[in-house]
Amino acid sequence: MLACIDIGNTHTHFGFCTPGGLSAATDTGEVKTASLEALLPLLETRRAELTAIAFCSVVPAAVPRLRTALVALDLPLWQLTHEVKLGVDITYPRPAEIGQDRLANAAGAAALGPLPAVVIDLGTAVTFDIVTDRGGYEGGIITPGPSLMTRYLHEHTAQLPLVEDVTSPVTSAIGKSTVEAMRIGAVLGFTGLMQACLDGVEGDLTAAGEPTARVITCGGAYALVRNRLRQPTTDIPDLTLRGLAAAWALNQGSG
Repeated sequence: MLACIDIGNTHTHFGFCTPGGLSAATDTGEVKTASLEALLPLLETRRAELTAIAFCSVVPAAVPRLRTALVALDLPLWQLTHEVKLGVDITYPRPAEIGQDRLANAAGAAALGPLPAVVIDLGTAVTFDIVTDRGGYEGGIITPGPSLMTRYLHEHTAQLPLVEDVTSPVTSAIGKSTVEAMRIGAVLGFTGLMQACLDGVEGDLTAAGEPTARVITCGGAYALVRNRLRQPTTDIPDLTLRGLAAAWALNQGSG
């Protein structure tokens, strides 16, 4: 069993995977990235089953904190970077700039197949990552998530409140209060943004002679676009963790 950890800007997600990443992660959960030390007791409950710990991080300052917090487990700690085997090539011009979670998603998409795939990871920021048989990891798109939209409006205006509920369904496109109007703008506008980005990516892939891409959604807010895009989507909420497990196996010579 492998403990997989995805350190994000706000939350750190974890789960337990079989090496190879083809099975769903079990006992998944999250802690605040500011409180990484809370991971230790959660991982200790499975210590007897664990072979190693694989992780990725988009917060460089959190990496030494994680290493210190988990030293008591006395397990190999492996980090996914652009320099490791992912199961696909990287044709992106500056690989070091790619978020490690995005590389894990690419490894997961390649392991689960088929390619080409467009991975949409919906978190604080929303990323689109394009993975093909021919080009491997080719690049993608970064946009703000809906919570960032409402937070920005609150922080940069004098009277608009902070709206934190951006997941409840919208029943009308005409808001009858300030909060409702902001929610509609975030939820409906966000879906439109996702559709425009996806249409643009699919147009480029078609022009390059690629077959229709599989669209995979993951991340904490993946349900926001479920059944709202014109293209069918495959929901794999734990794709990042599965990608970590797949990449770890490749780099151990067992995948």
